[in-house]
Amino acid sequence: MASLKEIRGRIGSIRNIAQITRAMELVAASRMKRAQDAILAARPYSDEMRDALSRVSGAVGEEVDPLLARRPVRRVGLIVMTTDRGLAGALDANTVRTSLRFVAERASGRGNGAAEVNAVTVGRKGREALRRAGVPIAAHFPRLGDRPTFADVTPIARLVVQDFLDGTYDEIAVAYPAFVSTLTQRPTTSTILPVQQPEGLSEGEAARTDEYLFEPTPEAVMSRLLPHYVAVDLYRAVLEANASEQSARMIAMRSATDNAHELIDDLTLVYNKTRQATITREMIEIASGAEALGG
Repeated sequence: MASLKEIRGRIGSIRNIAQITRAMELVAASRMKRAQDAILAARPYSDEMRDALSRVSGAVGEEVDPLLARRPVRRVGLIVMTTDRGLAGALDANTVRTSLRFVAERASGRGNGAAEVNAVTVGRKGREALRRAGVPIAAHFPRLGDRPTFADVTPIARLVVQDFLDGTYDEIAVAYPAFVSTLTQRPTTSTILPVQQPEGLSEGEAARTDEYLFEPTPEAVMSRLLPHYVAVDLYRAVLEANASEQSARMIAMRSATDNAHELIDDLTLVYNKTRQATITREMIEIASGAEALGG
């Protein structure tokens, strides 16, 4: 049985940890509100731009811009967004698991031919996990901080756009934890390039139902819009990941604090029982000694 001094030391250590986790919970809560507001403000623009470009791409055809080209998928670039610091529950593990499932599905082909997947990691946790899993990593970017800006995402967008244009990849996808609510973050993968057609419509149907006038030319318009669309889609994924990270960290730190308090209560009970047993034993020893002396 542990001594009273050891139990007191454990209680003190756990109490210090509880203070740290409580402080981290408060910090995450303050950042979470800002991150949630940012993603809720960005979603409508991103959704409308994706919908509009998917319809326009179906109307103009692949010959207008190389970013619309649909090639047999032999190599895929997967952008994986995780955290740098961890301490966010199962957030990173779920994102990595979804990414590895995506890699396995593309490697198996699913009837469309096998494809090799290279990763572009954003965040240290994803890079470490994918490296252990043996997934090739083409590039790595650190997390973009608690207040990511559109300019922070531009180098990533420029890299993957150039790789698609050079034929390094036939498809670009992104894996990230989508923010659903404070308690729920859903790991998601979505295709960025080539631009996807509207759901439920074939290419021919999209071309027949939409008619556009371009000024000056379709090529000039699409050459400006498509790279911007890629950056917007990536920026949304970064904001989703940031909101998910802060929410998951707040919940994880709250659970850690609650568990620490429960452990302190259990150890306090053990401490009191041990102290009571020690006092009883000492009283018995004193009584026995007095009886022996009196005899």
